[in-house]
Amino acid sequence: MSQQVPSFIKKTKDGVVLKLHVQPRASKNKVVGLHGNRLKIAIQAPPANGKANKAVQQLLSKILDLPKSNIVLRSGITSRKKTFLISGISSSEVLSRLKM
Repeated sequence: MSQQVPSFIKKTKDGVVLKLHVQPRASKNKVVGLHGNRLKIAIQAPPANGKANKAVQQLLSKILDLPKSNIVLRSGITSRKKTFLISGISSSEVLSRLKM
């Protein structure tokens, strides 16, 4: 039996799309858990000048063990609700590395 894929992750022809809720100015960078139908990520960086977006990219790169070039912000540049495209990895591997 296959495991159910959470609503924050979607497999596409281009890669895996992650729907995130980002909390800037947090005490530490970490994956918090679910926030509605999105994965909540806390980031120390402020939301100004794209710093939070870069911090999310760096955190995902570290957690997923992928180069930053494989993690691209698709939508939500100025919003807490962001969508990232992850390439070079399967959706099941993303879940495994996120420990979800």
